[in-house]
Formats: sequence, C-alpha cells, structure tokens
Amino acid sequence: MGDLAKSLISAFRWIDPGPESSHLVSDMSGWWRDPEILAALGPALADLFRADRPTVVVSPEVTGYLLGPLTAAALGTGFVPGLKEGADRQIAEPVTWARTAPDYRRRTLGLGVRSRHIGPGDRVLVVDDWVTTGAQVRALYEVVHTLGATAVGCAAVVDDCGAKVAAKLGVRSLLTSDALAPD
Repeated sequence: MGDLAKSLISAFRWIDPGPESSHLVSDMSGWWRDPEILAALGPALADLFRADRPTVVVSPEVTGYLLGPLTAAALGTGFVPGLKEGADRQIAEPVTWARTAPDYRRRTLGLGVRSRHIGPGDRVLVVDDWVTTGAQVRALYEVVHTLGATAVGCAAVVDDCGAKVAAKLGVRSLLTSDALAPD
C-alpha cells in the first residue's frame, strides 16, 4: 500500500448519525483538510487513466467539483461539471441529461452537462470520490455517448461497487471500501 493510500485511510472517519439512521456516514473531510493529501489526489487519480489520453474530465457535484478540477489540472485537460437536477436549478443554456438507476439510497437523480462542453472526438474521464452502485457513472456515460464522445472510464478515490461492476464500468480507484471498513 502506498503512502497516499495510507494517508487516505488515516484521515477518513465513519460517523454514527444516531439511532434514527440505519448506517454509518462517511466523513472524507480529513482528505480536504490535509494539504499533502489534497496535493496528491489529482495526480494520483490522473495516473489511473493517463495512458488512456482523456481530453476532458467530468465529475458530479458536490465533491466531484473538487476532485475533477484537481485531476483535470494534473492531466492538462479541461473540466466539465456534472450537474444534478434540482427544483431550484435554472440553467440558461442547453444541458444534456440522463437519469440514474436507483442508487444505494434507492433514489434516482438527473445528471447532465452543458451540451456545448463535450462533443465528438472528446475522450471523457469521469472522476468521483466514492462509487457504490455505479448509477451516477452510468448516467454520465450515457450523457457522454449522447453527445458523441467516448467515456474512457471512471477514476475514483474509493471503489465500493465490487469487481464485477468496476470491470463493467471501467472503474479504477485508489482504495477499495474494504480498506475503510468500520471497526
């Protein structure tokens, strides 16, 4: 295990939100607080797909808006935000949307990108912090394909989706969820 992986594990916490919750909540805030981890994340995620020559990075909001630009900068590419549909969201330009399958919370989401930012010839790398069901990755791949681009894969800090889903979606990660299992 490399130094970054050890640092990620050390700075991670599980939080018990109380008796009304059926599961622990992941706390990745230690990753963002530690300047050495923050400086290493973009290059480490970029290295997972550098040989695939992505031309743009797409990441879903919210934490993707931190990891995506870090990875794009390390690759020398641009970044496109993956927007989440919301009742209060108003975007004054065309957005290409896809709907997710139910995620680990059994919710579906609309994910989209501004249509003018991705086109034929683009090689898109999806970047996210934690992939559990792959629902958001699949939806972003659908958007990418609708816009005529190619998805080269998904770089994640944590793969929690299992080997079969990871292989099907091309997920490569810095850690698997087993490394962060609660005590």
